[in-house]
Amino acid sequence: QVQLVESGGGLVQPGGSLRLSCVASGSISNFDAMGWYRQAPGKQRELVATISDSGAPKYGDSVKGRFTISADNANNAVYLQMNILKPDDTAVYYCVLDEPVEGTGLYFRSWGQGTQVTVSS
Repeated sequence: QVQLVESGGGLVQPGGSLRLSCVASGSISNFDAMGWYRQAPGKQRELVATISDSGAPKYGDSVKGRFTISADNANNAVYLQMNILKPDDTAVYYCVLDEPVEGTGLYFRSWGQGTQVTVSS
């Protein structure tokens, strides 16, 4: 069982910055990737950014050039630096961790409880 605990959300003005953190605990032997998704009211959940165990990042189109994902594999942690925040970035941000399912080529995804980010003046 994997537990993901997010922190760092809050209220920020447009153009401001926030840094989200997520720490994974539990029985983690290895993982394929960690990252972030978000869901705004009335919208589908969407990819924000993920980072593979080898450090390769992947970003959603709406955050490219503004957000940066990083990881501390030794401590099973992932971070999201969010700059030039816009009101459209307002959402609940969820941390995810993908663990390989041995022998299948598939992975199992764990989700955190989410942290609210509100961008408003």
